[in-house]
Amino acid sequence: MKWLVLLASALASFIAGPACADWRVAETAHFIVYANASEAALRRNAERLEKFDKALRLSRGIPESSLGKAGRVTVYFVSSEDRVAALAGSADVAGFYIPRAGASVAFVPGDLSGDGPLALGSQQVLQHEYAHHFMFTTWPDAAFPSWVSEGWAEFHATASFDRDGSMQFGGAPMYRAYGLLTGNPLPIQQILAGAAGKLRADQRDALYGRGWALVHYLTFEPSRKGQLSAYLDAITKERKSPEAAAVAAFGDLRALNKELERFLQQPKISGFRVRAENLAIPPVTLRLLRPGEAAIMPVRIRSDAGVDEKTAPAVYADAKKIAARFPDDPEVQRALAEAAYDAGDHAAALAAADRAIAADPKLVEAHCYRAMAQMAIAEAAKDEKPETWAEIRRTIGRANRLDTEDPRPLILFFRSYAERRQWPPEIARDGLMHAYELAPQDRGLRMQAADMLIGEKKLATARAMLLVLTYDPHASGIGTAASKMIDTIDAQMKAGAASASAPAPATAPAPAPAK
Repeated sequence: MKWLVLLASALASFIAGPACADWRVAETAHFIVYANASEAALRRNAERLEKFDKALRLSRGIPESSLGKAGRVTVYFVSSEDRVAALAGSADVAGFYIPRAGASVAFVPGDLSGDGPLALGSQQVLQHEYAHHFMFTTWPDAAFPSWVSEGWAEFHATASFDRDGSMQFGGAPMYRAYGLLTGNPLPIQQILAGAAGKLRADQRDALYGRGWALVHYLTFEPSRKGQLSAYLDAITKERKSPEAAAVAAFGDLRALNKELERFLQQPKISGFRVRAENLAIPPVTLRLLRPGEAAIMPVRIRSDAGVDEKTAPAVYADAKKIAARFPDDPEVQRALAEAAYDAGDHAAALAAADRAIAADPKLVEAHCYRAMAQMAIAEAAKDEKPETWAEIRRTIGRANRLDTEDPRPLILFFRSYAERRQWPPEIARDGLMHAYELAPQDRGLRMQAADMLIGEKKLATARAMLLVLTYDPHASGIGTAASKMIDTIDAQMKAGAASASAPAPATAPAPAPAK
């Protein structure tokens, strides 16, 4: 019971890094990391992140991926937990991740502190969030109930580096002590049934803590080998409800709960180590940001965290002030284009995008914002002239040629038809599916791709894509919308099956004319 005693007494800690006046960016195979930190600190943090990704791949047998810039996760280390909370709009958030096509981003405070399972520091938060990203992109077609999603992320959040550079997995999340030791406000039947949605704070803490315990126990307990995979297959492939899948995979749930309680009382728990010599990574590329890039960073961070009608004008006002000082810096003008677009000033967004492109013709994002501004201007003017939309698609084409593996131009090309209520041509539909394959973590893109597949009468494929969203604990309203779409698909599939089994008419009706 040694680890449980430690669990009861552990306190979460946070150690802020030293103040530094210089913004830097580090690039690795899977991350782009920004921090107002020393070169040594940023390099250490970027290397740790990349080694964490490699350890995940080695431990799960996942081959190394080759990602372009748009496929990597951008990480912002900001000044404090309060700053993270302000960006998230919630006082209870210590770090967060936003899955976006071509622009997935995470925000954490300070430095990778709080190493190990004793504290909920930046390292634990970031590893938890990246575990979600890894799960979404590695197994895009699997439906993960909330306890699996959060439990799996918690399992990897506590990974820590040994002094020799090895990485240890399996540590208990000591920061979940209260929820694990003060009773369970979320019975195991409710957890295994896919509990999510509106939970009280203590229930959500239990979901994370008990989710970790279940994932850990089912991973290492020999008598339960293969049951977690069987449970997930029953949901994803056999279309069973989580309740039915749980009984089929785990048997008597009361017996499983008793085993879990005994597990929590054990003096030691299992884990595994990835040795340091297996965590070799390519050298990290690091540079000091230009003065303009550094000056615009607060605007970029606020824009990337997300703005709305209330917050966008203030971000735009700050962007204009900074951009006036750096009219020839492409990143500054690109950030201004984004801020202007978000605030609804589409003409200014177009002008800023043009300045960014003039300074750096290879800046994909600038071409994308140019196309978005062009579309918004044309739609506001109700401009349906073919030459207008041909020019918009030329802008999108230039962006696509700069990086064929960036999903954003592909999405924009599809939008250039769909938002005009036109059925997109095959090349645009194929492009949207390729964008989805590049960025399955983007929930909005998944919905858009599923909607397109419904239009193509590929109902089973669309249903499978939507099912994932219904179990995503962070999908919120999108998950509800996905459930309604699945209900419609099921009705259509049932009607189609009934029609197929009915006797054929004596005379087949003439085919409908092409539209």
